[in-house]
Order: sequence, then C-alpha cells, then structure tokens
Amino acid sequence: MKLISWNVNGLRAVVKKGFIDIFNEIDADVFCLQETKLQEGQIDLALEGYHQYWNYAEKKGYSGTAIFSKQEAISVNYGIGIEEHDQEGRVITVEYDDFYLVNCYTPNSQAELKRLEYRLLWEQDFLAYLKQLEETKPVVLCGDLNVAHNNIDLKNWKTNRKNPGFSDAERAAFSNLLENGFVDSFRYFYPELEGAYSWWSYRFNARKNNAGWRIDYFCVSESLKDSLKDAEILADVHGSDHCPVALYID
Repeated sequence: MKLISWNVNGLRAVVKKGFIDIFNEIDADVFCLQETKLQEGQIDLALEGYHQYWNYAEKKGYSGTAIFSKQEAISVNYGIGIEEHDQEGRVITVEYDDFYLVNCYTPNSQAELKRLEYRLLWEQDFLAYLKQLEETKPVVLCGDLNVAHNNIDLKNWKTNRKNPGFSDAERAAFSNLLENGFVDSFRYFYPELEGAYSWWSYRFNARKNNAGWRIDYFCVSESLKDSLKDAEILADVHGSDHCPVALYID
C-alpha cells in the first residue's frame, strides 16, 4: 500500500494550483489531508475510485481533515471521543482489515507557546486514544504533528529552542509517543539523513534555501515495523507550505 499525508493549508487554494493532477499522478491507495480549511458543501471533488471521509472544524475556514481511500473502510470515527478536543475537525480514524489509520492535525502551540498547556493535554489524551485502538489492531498514525523531534529535523534548531514546534515539552511528548510503542517510519529508514524537511515558512525564501522543518509524519505500531517497505518526503510537490510525505507498507 502507498499511503500519503499532506497538510494542504487550504484545500480550495491548492485545487486552483493543480491538486487533482498531483493527486492523480501520485496515485496513492490512501491520501490523507490536514488543514483543509472548509465546511461541508464548500468543495466538490470528483475522485473516481476513492471513498471520501471528511471531518470539519466548527469554526469556518479553520483546521479540518480528510481521507480519500481506494478501499472502503470497515468503520470510520471522527475525533477522539473527547468533546474538548473534537470541535476542530482534527482527527479521522478509518479501520482496515489489518490496522487502523489515524489522520491527525495536531494543535499548534502558537506564538509565545500560549496554547502549550492545551497542546500537552491533547498529547496525553491522543496517546491514550491510540493505545486504546491498539488493543484491537495495530495503528498507522499520519499527519502534521506540529513538532520537529530532534535537532536533525529542522534547519535552524539553535534559534528555535523555545518556539512552537520545537519546545522541550513538545519534543518530550513525541519521545513519549515513541517510547509507548510507535516507530517514526522516516527515521526508521533514514536515521541520520539531514536536510529532509516537510514544511517551510513562506518568508525569507525558506523553501528555496531548504530552511525547513520535518513536522509531518507516518508513525506505526511497533508490531507493523516488519511490514514497512519505505518512507519518503515528496519535497518536489508544491502548492502548500508543506509537502506530502509517503509510507509504503506491505
């Protein structure tokens, strides 16, 4: 299976930049989106051969996730079952024969880490949700997890130590995810590869200079590790400030 995850930072804008052509060319079995920034009825995508699953934020033009899958899901769940966390359309879980796929857009801690307290509560509750799923089947987690885990995962790590996405607390939460039985698939295959990023600021020619961050992931249950074939960052795909990331799994 070829799985894709992409934060599109506004799907309607990306559709005008060739999304359908990109989608068809990539030809994934499952294509997960984050930050769709739309409500039901605001877009009509004709994706022949795909089942579509959407989760919208209550706030207009904000957050939101979607999954397009060639195989119909056995079951679909929206959110994580906690009302405080389920207002922003951040999670969709689809069930397949051999695993759950969880598409996630993790809350940003925001400037001066003003939403860090909420973010850490989210991390705790979301991990509990993943572990509950694992009691039934292994889990493939993908999405914009809004954290660069280690120094190698962003260009300018020294100047970002206290910034959202690279605070000690957020990095520790991601370490905790891995310590609780999840594998960062890209680092599993490329543990020391530098300059591999999935997000670039729109300012300062960041993408041109590859001054980026790796904040988009596929993380899988430890029990799926032997099924992994490869992981990839599709840095040549434009249209958003993020690029898609891919997982190939048997």
